[in-house]
Amino acid sequence: MEPAEEQDAGNHTLLTEFVLSGLSSRPELQHLLFFTICLVYSMTLIGNLLICMVTVHPTLHTPMYFFLRVLSLLDISTASVVVPKMLVTILSEDRSISYLGCVTQLYCVVFLAATEWYLLAAMAYDRYVAVCRPLRYAAIMNTRACLSLVLLSCCSGKVVSVVQTAWVFTLSLCGPRRINYFFCDIPPLLLLSCADTSLYERQLVSATVLVIFTPFCLILLSYACILSSILRISSAESRHKTFSTCSSHLTVVTLYCASGTLIYLQPKSSNSQDTKKILALIYTTVIPTLNPLIYSLRNKEVTEVLIRVM
Repeated sequence: MEPAEEQDAGNHTLLTEFVLSGLSSRPELQHLLFFTICLVYSMTLIGNLLICMVTVHPTLHTPMYFFLRVLSLLDISTASVVVPKMLVTILSEDRSISYLGCVTQLYCVVFLAATEWYLLAAMAYDRYVAVCRPLRYAAIMNTRACLSLVLLSCCSGKVVSVVQTAWVFTLSLCGPRRINYFFCDIPPLLLLSCADTSLYERQLVSATVLVIFTPFCLILLSYACILSSILRISSAESRHKTFSTCSSHLTVVTLYCASGTLIYLQPKSSNSQDTKKILALIYTTVIPTLNPLIYSLRNKEVTEVLIRVM
């Protein structure tokens, strides 16, 4: 399929279509990658749909499980934005993606990732109130407050996504049209720019700090207060139950923070694109699969309801 290209006055090739290189260019790995990614994607859908189904059970009508249900929906959306197109590029000879398709994919990925980060901060706040302010928990974390936190997370994610996507695609992307990645993301798109991107790179670092490190610091502060309260609990069983619930959330936060910062803090760093592909695969595909396992296997209430439902 021949790319649709136009020439501008500066004698640069304006890109109206991109070609995704995929995860690997080695032909002998394509079928293995296809079936592996299919399996992981199926586990993501099944696991997160089960979490959504289980958390509507009457015994789990609490803010923690409401946030967990929203997190599962975001995980399904993130994987669905990236994985189907990735599967097509693995087996198909036509690996092209239209300019509009690339814009849409980048917007969705950034929106979902940013929203998820703010939601994780909201979940940490919920745990803080539950452990440190138990007598006022029902009054503070009422239905209106929970919905407001989710709406605020979505609005914040939308603002970040609009700004980042608009900024990337106002850069002069003039070739080559091949994106050495398996989806449209900021770091590989910057490599296609024929203009100076230093200003945008500084802006991206600022956005990464705002989207990742600010919620991460709030999460750490919440857990510092939680840990202090846990140590004052006299019952060993209560301490273990509280710590187990909070450690599940902290595990997810650590996985997101490690992969996200390594990708976006240095978008044009010396790290190889293959390394960033692996990190992006973890971020968009593996972590959404692990979330249901982390929360269900480490949470006795979810496990009991899941067994009852099944």
